[in-house]
Amino acid sequence: MSKNSAQYSKQYGIGIEKFLVGKSFFVTGATGFLAKVLIEKILRAAPEVGKIFLLIKAESEEAASKRLKDEVINAELFKCLQQTYGECYQDFMLNKLVPVVGNISESNLGLEGDLAKVIANEVDVIINSAANTTFHERYDIAIDINTRGPSHVMNFAKKCKKIKVFVHMSTAYVNGNRQGRIMEKPFYMGDTIARELNFNNSKIEPKLDVEKEIELAMKSKKALENDEDARKKMKELGLERARKYGWGITYVFTKAMGEMMIDTLKENIPVVIIRPSMIQSTYKEPFAGWIQGNRILDLMILYYGRGQLNEFVGDPSGILDVVPVDMVVNATLAAIAKHGQVVIQKPEVKRSIIGSSNGELLAQKQYEILRRKEFANVYLPYGFYAGRFDCSNTLGLMQIMSEEEKKKFGFDIGSIDWKHYITNVHVPGLMRNVMKEKRGETLVGAGNKIPGGPKFYKSKL
Repeated sequence: MSKNSAQYSKQYGIGIEKFLVGKSFFVTGATGFLAKVLIEKILRAAPEVGKIFLLIKAESEEAASKRLKDEVINAELFKCLQQTYGECYQDFMLNKLVPVVGNISESNLGLEGDLAKVIANEVDVIINSAANTTFHERYDIAIDINTRGPSHVMNFAKKCKKIKVFVHMSTAYVNGNRQGRIMEKPFYMGDTIARELNFNNSKIEPKLDVEKEIELAMKSKKALENDEDARKKMKELGLERARKYGWGITYVFTKAMGEMMIDTLKENIPVVIIRPSMIQSTYKEPFAGWIQGNRILDLMILYYGRGQLNEFVGDPSGILDVVPVDMVVNATLAAIAKHGQVVIQKPEVKRSIIGSSNGELLAQKQYEILRRKEFANVYLPYGFYAGRFDCSNTLGLMQIMSEEEKKKFGFDIGSIDWKHYITNVHVPGLMRNVMKEKRGETLVGAGNKIPGGPKFYKSKL
């Protein structure tokens, strides 16, 4: 047993449920896929939790309340809580969840008035889950949300009197073009993958100045205001800047810069950064197969099922690294409890990667793109990804959990039956929640079929 494990009781573990009771949370990206699963698990596992303030982009308080009811409270994801509380469900949810009109792209998150003061006085935990996850986004939009956004949230966090931990939801792919075993190490301001790997074989590697990148994005946006090709050119600018510094796509480059901003601004606030691999549908909780929106793997399945993507470029020895969203949530709550109850003299930043490349080979096949050049261009870094994520921090977290905690908050990726998960859980869930196809129907195109039932062997997953 490690020294880290020794300080935790085998019987009581980290004390996740105990920590959650009475704590108040502030969550950004509150109507997104990951945040909703996180909110549901907190309410189900610790109904005595304090207020959960949800930052929602809306024009008014009334509009924010409507989004809360339509997109969160009335969502199918919360049906277990609906069954538990019956007629009292709406009252329970509205007593716990507080909609907050705001925008992470604005200074002070756009918060005004007494509510901002209430949040700053009450919040114990901040979870920044807001992000633009479009791979090939306009550079100005991606940098505004993924880079400037985290700095705005951190600046607000420094006004919170009771804050115990700041959690930033990132991605394992911020590691860019790193290869081999990728350790869980931080990004410091100015770090670049290109300089690390010496990609251009030059003594003078490109140096990254995040503030200048933000300035470049904003100036380029203004310069192209009257250009009919502005959208295309801003997308191309993002890819150009990302690849210059050693990242394959705009999304992960701007997320990496967001981590740098957090590290620079954090001062005395304990920070936990969660870096999941590709997040997919729920494995078990609150029920199997729930998903919202198209994820990375899903677009491949969708285009394949329509006959628009018969083959895909990829390394046959590579790993398609995915993780169920409920395991990401469980790992996040365990990390929050561990780092939120420790008095830290010197601020620390802990990073946890949760993904399948550390254990299971999920699915590979050598492909060639026959259609959709842009699709291939953007997804190419994933098809040939040569890195294997080290998960030491995540595994260490599991070691200090009690057996009861492992049952309630488990995130052991090695326990997953991948064939069962993909064929019997994920694909039917994708069709039910995203493709809006009834179980048993098929998507047909160019001879390819994705059945609504449990058999899905066409692509040899």
